[in-house]
Amino acid sequence: MKCPFCGCEETQVKDSRNTDDNSAVRRRRECPECGSRFTTFERVQLRELIVVKRNGERTLFDRDKLEKSITLAVRKRPISAERVEKIVNSLQRKFESSGETEITTQQIGESVMEALSHLDNIAYIRFASVYKDFRSLQDLNDFVATIEKLTAPSAEISEKEE
Repeated sequence: MKCPFCGCEETQVKDSRNTDDNSAVRRRRECPECGSRFTTFERVQLRELIVVKRNGERTLFDRDKLEKSITLAVRKRPISAERVEKIVNSLQRKFESSGETEITTQQIGESVMEALSHLDNIAYIRFASVYKDFRSLQDLNDFVATIEKLTAPSAEISEKEE
């Protein structure tokens, strides 16, 4: 492994352990040249995924981009980085094990929306505002109203019963 600080071709592994969800191996490394320490992660990649964008362009699936978008949605919310990592791992496994080599941005967006809807409503709305490209306050209000209807059916039922 090449040192990211000085470019030395040889680094030493100081510690290896599995991540909490056993989806990767975390390795602490040290460069013998500059003495810098850094962490690497080794993950199983079942297949190379190609992402088909709305304009038809094709790019390689970027796990880091997925993680950044979810992290941005949950920013300043009571959600740990470990929880975000588990969501990203789960989504990546889902995409890779689907049997398809190509996945659309719509499939990715809908999967993230589904995961965030079970995690945190604010993060869900934040992600949706970008993914669904809200153009006005009315778009946001309509979306929030939809969420309220989906999350409060028991209150409506009990009001009707009385």
